[in-house]
Amino acid sequence: MEKPYLDRVAAGRALAARLKHLADRPDVVVLGLVRGGVPVAAVVATELRVQLDVLVVRKLGVPSAPELAFGAIGPDGVQVLNPEISERIEPERIAEVVRAETAELRRREEVYRPGRSPLDLRDRTVVIVDDGLATGATIRAAVVLCRQLHAHRIMVAVPVGSVEACAVVSADADELLCLLRPADFHAVGQFYENFEQVSDEQVTAMLTERT
Repeated sequence: MEKPYLDRVAAGRALAARLKHLADRPDVVVLGLVRGGVPVAAVVATELRVQLDVLVVRKLGVPSAPELAFGAIGPDGVQVLNPEISERIEPERIAEVVRAETAELRRREEVYRPGRSPLDLRDRTVVIVDDGLATGATIRAAVVLCRQLHAHRIMVAVPVGSVEACAVVSADADELLCLLRPADFHAVGQFYENFEQVSDEQVTAMLTERT
């Protein structure tokens, strides 16, 4: 069966086509979630001719199943937990995962934001972009962070998402644009022909091109 998106670039173009009303607006900033969201966000920002930046948020994976998120963390101590999953995990195990992911978050901020000014979202319209929504935990942490940075309006834009995650994120963000909400959602990658891992070097190159 043919998959909806060839790759993240194609997904970004599909999103940009639905976001044309934001084109050329100086108050709009597109924030790509590291790492997979950045290639999608770069296309959106380029086609809309608006600012691109990066948001470093780390998923908190269940120790026995790391791909399953029980929450997420962001800069400045932002932490969002999914109680339906996190309540089944021992507090000590949660603390271990948080410590490890906090260290990785700091490393990535040093890699992706060297010499870049801290995010200034006051009075900005923010479009948070990722390559898909599985549990929604990472996007929720991103929304919390943007609210703490006094964003005027927060939109989440994704090519595909699970019905459950979309419902959760819709309650947090001011607006959600999710192009596909399939009932048989299992993982984001199942909707891409090419879903290769995005490297640190690719992310920094995209950000440099748009600076």
